[in-house]
Order: sequence, then structure tokens, then C-alpha cells
Amino acid sequence: MYQIDQKFKSFSLETYDPNKEEIVKISTDDFSGKWMVLFFYPADFTFVCPTELLDLNKHFEEFSAIGGSASGGKKCEIVVVSTDSVYTHKAWIEMEELLKGFKYHMAADHNAKLSRELGIYDEEKGMAQRAVFIIDPDGILRSCEIVADAIARNASEILRKIKALDFVRNNPGKVCPVNWDEGGVILEPSIKKAGKVYKEWK
Repeated sequence: MYQIDQKFKSFSLETYDPNKEEIVKISTDDFSGKWMVLFFYPADFTFVCPTELLDLNKHFEEFSAIGGSASGGKKCEIVVVSTDSVYTHKAWIEMEELLKGFKYHMAADHNAKLSRELGIYDEEKGMAQRAVFIIDPDGILRSCEIVADAIARNASEILRKIKALDFVRNNPGKVCPVNWDEGGVILEPSIKKAGKVYKEWK
């Protein structure tokens, strides 16, 4: 299983890289110093899933730019993951018009090893659940969300969460209130302010 604010488990997965049209092996070490998002979805050739991946793809440049504390290159990497094979991934993005120009690595947790270890594998359906894990540049899990298979997630909200997590990582002692986005009001907790948050957050 996993715990928020604890080291995320090490993993190694085979991926299909649609940019190079090659099979590429990735591991936890490849993301050291970067924000990483593991975006699990149930299966290729389904209905809600391509709409989610399209949404992620539309925000590719914004995700890549997150994380002023990381050094060089892209500062946030997204890997989409299902229990399909890399060959099924390739066939799907070549056939599905919504995935034309898809840029992210597509990982194959084909034996469901990682999904089971994270506790997100649906044994009856034989698929991973719709889960998102956000891991910081130090390899610490900062966010996890799991939703029902029938509804899609929102890439803008994932983006907002990473921006907020990156802000508090770089600004210890400060916290982000509800709906915080770049340039928004931040709070500095203090016993003197307890019960009087309304004076700070307007």
C-alpha cells in the first residue's frame, strides 16, 4: 500500500513512447529531482479513458513547466498506466482519433504487480482503478486520488494540485487555502490566527 508524505515505492515498468515509437523501460530513479504523476486508468479501447488522456495531452506544456526547484529539462513528468501491453497501447493511440499526437509515456503494468502493490487493482474486472499518484522531486508521495470508473478526472485540477504542492514545498510554513492557484492568497498558520482565518483569507 502507500502513505501520504512517505517515500513512494520503487517500481520498474515497460512503456510505449509514442514520440519515438519505441518501447522504453522506466524506473523510479528516472524521475529523481522531478515531479512525477502516475495516472492509472482501467484499459485501452474504452470510453472514458481516451477523453481523460486527451485532456492531459492538452496541458502537456503546462505540466512540463512546473517545479522551479527542479534542475534542467522537463520539471514534471506524467506516465499513464494500465494493465494493457505496450503493443495494445501502440495500437490504441494509432486507432483512436482523440489520442492523435499523444505525448506521454504509456506504461504497461501487464501482470498488475504495481497495481496490486498499491492496492488499486480490481480483481473482478482484471483492471487498475482510476487512480492518480503525485510524487515530489524527493520521491515522496504528496497526493493520491481514486474515482469510480464511470467518471473522468480533470487535468486542470491535477495541474492546480501540483502547483500548490510545489509552492508549499518551496515555501515552508505557508499553506494554500481552498481553490488556491498561482498568485492566490496564502496563509501562514499561527496560534494567534486560530479561529480568525477570515481576517487573512478574503
